[in-house]
Amino acid sequence: MIRTKKYYVVWSGHNPGVYESWDECKQQIAEYKGAKYKSFPNKEEAVMAFRNGADKYLSRTPSKPKVTIDSLSGPAYELEAIAVDASCMGNPGIMEYRGVYVRSGHEIFRIGPFKDGTNNVGEFLALVHGLALLKQKQSNMPIYTDSLNAMKWVKNKKCKTTLEHTANNDEIFDLITRAEKWLQNNTYTNPILKWETHIWGEIPADFGRK
Repeated sequence: MIRTKKYYVVWSGHNPGVYESWDECKQQIAEYKGAKYKSFPNKEEAVMAFRNGADKYLSRTPSKPKVTIDSLSGPAYELEAIAVDASCMGNPGIMEYRGVYVRSGHEIFRIGPFKDGTNNVGEFLALVHGLALLKQKQSNMPIYTDSLNAMKWVKNKKCKTTLEHTANNDEIFDLITRAEKWLQNNTYTNPILKWETHIWGEIPADFGRK
């Protein structure tokens, strides 16, 4: 199988710029809070994206899809809700997660990036973070995730990851331990709902890096 070369734009990182390999990109975003980066299929698009700025490619306030109920679109989703999602460049790789308010797309929290994570772990942590935040605010608002694994792990109060624990991902495993402990010691009434991507498009918390 022939792998297509990608170019990586780092808008916010240790040294912003255009990079020709994922390894170079990783060095610029590792342990950099609020890193902004995205891959592009060719150098011309990458250079143009770098000049245009991150907001055009990593919008935090995506346009709201139409919310209707009919035989074609299926059931509507709740606007008064939180949506959570994770991003991981590599497996394992640079991982981060966030939550947004569905109605406006406003970012409520964003954690990471961390080294040597996985998307499944990020989805789990995002869901628990959202639940803890809503309980702190005494809100019964529902929370959306597009990850069935995260829903199952939260229900079972256990992160069933096969990710190897290394010196690079100590922070991630500390978060996992804290998340599992929170689930064991707390109850919540918030509905955990599956985001139906095939009906509604990408979840509002999506990082837009696909």
